[in-house]
Amino acid sequence: MQDNKNIYVAIMAGGIGSRFWPISRVGLPKQFLDILGTGKTLIQQTFDRFARMVPPENIYVVTADEYTGITKKQLPHLPEENIIGEPFRKNTAPCIAYISFKLRQINPEASLIVAPADHLILQEDKFLEVCSDALKFVNHFNSLLTIGITPTYPNTGYGYIQHEDAPATPGVHKVKTFTEKPNKELAQTFMTSGDFLWNSGIFIWQVKNGIEAFQKHMPEMYDLFLADEEKLNGPGEKAAIEEIYPQCPNISIDFGVMEKANNVYVMPASFGWSDLGTWNSAWENMDKDYLENAVAGEKVIVFDTTKCVVHVPDEKLVVLQGLDDFIIADTKDVLLICRKDKEQEIKEYVAEVKRNTGEKFL
Repeated sequence: MQDNKNIYVAIMAGGIGSRFWPISRVGLPKQFLDILGTGKTLIQQTFDRFARMVPPENIYVVTADEYTGITKKQLPHLPEENIIGEPFRKNTAPCIAYISFKLRQINPEASLIVAPADHLILQEDKFLEVCSDALKFVNHFNSLLTIGITPTYPNTGYGYIQHEDAPATPGVHKVKTFTEKPNKELAQTFMTSGDFLWNSGIFIWQVKNGIEAFQKHMPEMYDLFLADEEKLNGPGEKAAIEEIYPQCPNISIDFGVMEKANNVYVMPASFGWSDLGTWNSAWENMDKDYLENAVAGEKVIVFDTTKCVVHVPDEKLVVLQGLDDFIIADTKDVLLICRKDKEQEIKEYVAEVKRNTGEKFL
């Protein structure tokens, strides 16, 4: 690993994980849960992974204001001033602009890795090698780099990145297109073409080049942060951000910058990655019995039941019969029973719950 004093990490941890409802709730979303039963929450795993690469004072967590307390509790080794609360959920572009302008004030030579808090990475040594190679690339070229995951099956829940065949440098390709979650047929076409990768949502660049991209492709947002940049890292930061955020659009970095810029590159990689965005991804990464049931719960008994993911309280006896490919998720006040192939519709079910019962069960 190269000299790491100029390397910073921003962990994005503000989402509510609605596709993992009802286990993931607004009050305690999935990044703060031990979804896979490993003994560590997802954000703890992410912090520990990056703490092998940079000192804790170079790691920041950007989360919603209401989650700063739980972040502090779960990450006691992270300096408290490195926990950044957002007053509104405005997707990833404002979040990344915020940390970028903040870091430019601290270290104009900063390089930045932006990563979600809720990803599973099984081969951590390999992941850190990829990050090291990515940093070398962005420190030599004015570029916006994302890590693309070599697809192993036609997943319809991920975004895809198409790249040029010939590498720009060994192991790095120029990006041609970004595609949001495709249908099954399109995902299969992407798989067979050989030039599409899963979009990991992990971004790496020099902070000054990232800010330059905001200036070029999102000038209104750039102007908002630039006007109050000197207040960041000082006593006026919170008031400035509370004024800036309502004026920011609700937009992802992909739509706001990456799809518009002409200096976007992708590094194909494989390191046992999953974004753990859905119950199916949890099922794929959990221990299973001989009937391929993934069970989290101490008192679960199954008969004629296969390929289910079961997440229930340890103290509750649950008996299942005759189920195949189902999600069974139970909490003290909500029970979800849903076919695994309908998991992408869970967001719609949550919206219907909100319409019928308000926010009590969200």
